Amino acid sequence: MEQRISLITLGVADLARSRAFYEALGWRGQEIEETVFFQAGGLGLVLWGRDKLAADSGLPDDGAGFGGITLAHNVRSDAEVEQMLAAAQAAGATITKPAATNPLGFRSGVFLDPDGHPWEIAHNPGFPLAADGSITIPDFGA
Repeated sequence: MEQRISLITLGVADLARSRAFYEALGWRGQEIEETVFFQAGGLGLVLWGRDKLAADSGLPDDGAGFGGITLAHNVRSDAEVEQMLAAAQAAGATITKPAATNPLGFRSGVFLDPDGHPWEIAHNPGFPLAADGSITIPDFGA
């Protein structure tokens, strides 16, 4: 696994309020399908409903374990999704969402590290990776 984070997704209670907060800080977001994306240097910060993020991570949002944040590591091929999940499991991770093509059409899966932090492994051709692993949030208006 390359040493990098592609996306940090924050599970939020009120998407409009959270977007307004970050935009008041001077950030510029793009909303698509009730999800707000911000380019943050070489990675993306994403705002998404907390309940949706928990469900997408294969976790209950019962206050006992899910902290409201998921880290993502984007890879360059569908095959790498399975490879990374297998490597994580071999290292001691728990798979909460096996690799599958999600409703948005890209391949992803989720594992928990030993302390329960969710990591999504995804191959999303719409979010191109540079040679150094940095990610570019696409212009959804184009």
